[in-house]
This record gives sequence, C-alpha cells and structure tokens, in this order.
Amino acid sequence: MDPHQYCQQQAAASGSSFYYSFLFLPQDRRRAITALYAFCREVDDVVDECSDAAVARMKLAWWRNELAAVYHGTPQHPVARALGDVAPRFHLAEARLNEIIQGMEMDLDNSRYPTFDALKLYCHRVAGVVGLLSAEIFGYQDRRTLEYAADLGLAFQLTNIIRDVGEDARRGRIYLPLDEIQRFEVSVEDILQGRETGNFHQLMAFQVERALAVYRGAFAKLPEPDRRAQRAGIIMAAIYQALLGEIRRDGCRVLTHRVSLTPVRKLWIAWRTWIRG
Repeated sequence: MDPHQYCQQQAAASGSSFYYSFLFLPQDRRRAITALYAFCREVDDVVDECSDAAVARMKLAWWRNELAAVYHGTPQHPVARALGDVAPRFHLAEARLNEIIQGMEMDLDNSRYPTFDALKLYCHRVAGVVGLLSAEIFGYQDRRTLEYAADLGLAFQLTNIIRDVGEDARRGRIYLPLDEIQRFEVSVEDILQGRETGNFHQLMAFQVERALAVYRGAFAKLPEPDRRAQRAGIIMAAIYQALLGEIRRDGCRVLTHRVSLTPVRKLWIAWRTWIRG
C-alpha cells in the first residue's frame, strides 16, 4: 500500500476531530499533515496499548531509529516513509519529531503532575510541538505565528485532558494538576474511583475556563496576514471549543462519560469555519 494511503486510512479510521480540519487543505498539505497525524497516533498508541513500560520504551526507541532513517537512511514503516516524502518540503525538523516521542516517554515515568507549570512541559512536547510542525505545513509569513501555534497546541491538549479525565483515571492517570485538585478539595481517590462531587464539577469548570482562555490568548497572537493559511488549525479550535461548550452544558460530568460531537456536527463546524476564512 502507498504510504500516504496508509496514513489516510489511519486518520479516517480514528474518527478524530483533527481529520475534519484536514479535509479542505490542498492535496500536498493534506498529505503532509495526515502523515504527521499518523506519526503522532503511532507513538501515542505505543504508550496507551502497552501495559509493560519496558516494552513501550523499546517500541519508542524503534520509532527513534525510524525517525533517524527518515532523515539519514531508508525508513521501513509506511508512516515513516510518508514523513520522509514530506519532511524536506515542509521543513519538518527531526528534533521536533523526537520531542514528541520525549513527551510520550513522560507518560511512562509520570502519572501525576504537581502543578500546571509541570503539566505545561508535557503538553508542549505532545501537542505544542505538533502545533509548531503543523504551522510549517500550513505555511506562514510572520514568525509570530509560531507562538500562536504552540499555544494552540497547548489549548488542544488541555481540551483532551478535560474530555478524557474519566478514561485516564481508569488507567490510573491523572493529568489535572495536584495542587489544583487540593485547592478545590477534591480527593484523588474519588477521581480514580469515578466518584463525582460538586467540588469536582467546580474543579472541571475551572479547567474549562482556563482552556478557553488559552484559545483566546493563542488567537490574539495570530498575525492577520497568516490567518487564511492557518485555517485548518482554526477549524480544529472551533470544533474543540464547541466540545468544551458541550462539556460545560453537561455539568462537567467527565468522570462518568465521555462527551463528544457527532461527525455531522464536526463537518458542519469545519465547513462553516473554512468559508468564513
């Protein structure tokens, strides 16, 4: 199978909101962002699907070797081959792709984060760096757009954390900063056991408001001349902000069920955002 077809199938099968933001891109940029997305999925699945941390580390080490082959040899995996096809044209730096793997390795070492500042390093590696690479693919004229892209990646990851609190807790993971959990008088054990309280809902409402503030701050940094080129990221932000709105309307009951948007609604948001420019 053609490497780009493989990446396309992986992206479509995932049902991710990111898939809808790619649909309106020109073919060359769509192929590049889909290859990047497929790479992120591959290394993320290593951590999510391996119960043995030692095995996960070996698989991530294999992916490091594949990345080296992308830039200095002949990669084997179809995703790595697709990356090798697009990386030179879109200036996808090997160091940044390796930083994404570093972020995944953090999941093997940490299941808690004491403060928001500590969490931000993790978010930067697994999402902010993806935002920077995406900005290269979408194109920009003003380097301030990279600041916007990194902050938008942070906002995306905060949204993922909010949406997935229950799912992560069932894996023994809590990405909410521990000092904030304590401030809202929420028990870590209650989160791990899926016991929702009024204090927990207040904690999550605080997380939602902060994520929305990060989106606003990111867009304040986006230079107007680059707005059109960066529309794919803007589409993704529109979908994720709608998701946060649904979570808030549902009372932030993210421990007991996972809030999501229908594919039709995602497509509608994507189309509406694209035509608005």
